[in-house]
Amino acid sequence: MIIAHVLSSFGLGGQEKVALDLAGKQRHAGHFVMAVSLAAPPEGPIAAEFRRVGVRAETVAKGDGVDASLPVRLAALLRAEHVDVVHTHNPHALIYGAPAAGLARAAVVHTKHGANPDVARRRWLRRVASTLVDACVAVTPTLAAMARRDQDCNPELLHVIPNGIDMRRFAPRAEARRRIRTELGIPEDAWVVGTVGRLAPEKDHGLLIDAMAPLLDERRHLVIVGDGSERDALQKRVAGTLRGAYVHLTGARDDVESLLAAFDTFVLSSKTEGLPLVLLEAMATELPVVSSSVGGIPDVIRHDSTGFLFPSGDKNALTKELLRVFGSPELGRRIGTAGRHAVTETHSIERMFESYDALYRSVLASNHRELHAAAPTLRAG
Repeated sequence: MIIAHVLSSFGLGGQEKVALDLAGKQRHAGHFVMAVSLAAPPEGPIAAEFRRVGVRAETVAKGDGVDASLPVRLAALLRAEHVDVVHTHNPHALIYGAPAAGLARAAVVHTKHGANPDVARRRWLRRVASTLVDACVAVTPTLAAMARRDQDCNPELLHVIPNGIDMRRFAPRAEARRRIRTELGIPEDAWVVGTVGRLAPEKDHGLLIDAMAPLLDERRHLVIVGDGSERDALQKRVAGTLRGAYVHLTGARDDVESLLAAFDTFVLSSKTEGLPLVLLEAMATELPVVSSSVGGIPDVIRHDSTGFLFPSGDKNALTKELLRVFGSPELGRRIGTAGRHAVTETHSIERMFESYDALYRSVLASNHRELHAAAPTLRAG
């Protein structure tokens, strides 16, 4: 097959990482794959990662406002490369990618990665674009229920395919634990609570800082990995915390697997989520995960079995769950082991690839589409 993944940007986000991992597996399986960003230059960091795994990365930039020319320009690229399947990721890519695929006579598969709250006009555009898709995928059953409720697509075309991760990359690693702790100045025997993600309002890192504040001391540290619009505000919040010296803001990092290995507990304090990839990565690292009960997270974490859940925005509930983990290392180990087992069973990258491959073939067969001969530019990877 010739496959094109359409993304709103080549930024370093969860949906981009899912598309990267899936595209890499597809290329390894012998398909010819490209990734297309709709964001204006400069390219984001994921573009180089796509190329590293043999996937061609292109930009067809959206103009200001509603850009009526974008589907036509994108369709020209898809036609030139004889693309069989256009895979759009989240609403922005759907709105422009679905009509472009129609113009290029390619099949369309769309993945809903999150709740995607939106203004009325964009919701209308999404619904119009969704009438052009051949299959719609939600990454958890809860997101599928949201898609049906919000009329995001034809329910008969809706499928659930969980995100997958490379289980070989994420596991406890003593060497990485020592190295990262030495780098951050954290004692080897300290209890480290960590999180990874964009520093954005919806991630509610301020809640995590406030919940950890009464627990911080030489033996209990907080590490926040990531960058974003809230960085300055969070730095001021930490500075105003009595024990702010035990909070570490690392900025953006590209060695997440090593940082996870340095944690003892992983926390997700978000107000809204789909199914964050880093949650699966933390569970694969055998970390006990404490997370707000939002979006598709309760589809993965069963409270007191494969992790711990608390109501979004409830600082006291978060502190209570953290104290439970700190007070019972055996409980943390048991939950961490159960979490890795759960992720292995249902969220491996191999399972995700096989599910999408079968869906692509089904869509092409049901539309009586014949695969094109691979375009030379894509053959080169």
